[in-house]
Amino acid sequence: MQRMRTGIFVGSFDPFTIGHDNVVRRALPLFDRLIIGIGVNERKQCLQDADTRKRKIQELYRNESRITVKTYSDLTIDFAKREKADFIVKGVRSAKDFEYEREQADINRRLGDIETLLLFAEPGLEAVSSSLVRELVHFGKDVRQFLP
Repeated sequence: MQRMRTGIFVGSFDPFTIGHDNVVRRALPLFDRLIIGIGVNERKQCLQDADTRKRKIQELYRNESRITVKTYSDLTIDFAKREKADFIVKGVRSAKDFEYEREQADINRRLGDIETLLLFAEPGLEAVSSSLVRELVHFGKDVRQFLP
């Protein structure tokens, strides 16, 4: 019997944007199970607490039984091992993102023997980031077009 293939898509997701949703929808056909892992860093100032982010993402994918949403506060590689993930999924918007994710992928491969799958942003989504949305919220702008 073939083992289920599991991917984890990780980030702070503060907030979860249309770019994140695009990565999830493109990654889902590759896995039997996709876990969206919300990394919790108590030192980081967030717009929404982790439980709120988790609840909103769960609601977005309420009709997709292959998606699970979890929070974690340790290293991504430890979360991946705990979840028996086959791959870490990351979205890449720019060359800067690529270099950062390449370094992370190398460390995760060394520490946990797990591969990272990079999905490049679709045209039109490269500029959409959680930090951009947080800044727009700070200045009172309507950000609904950037949220799923």
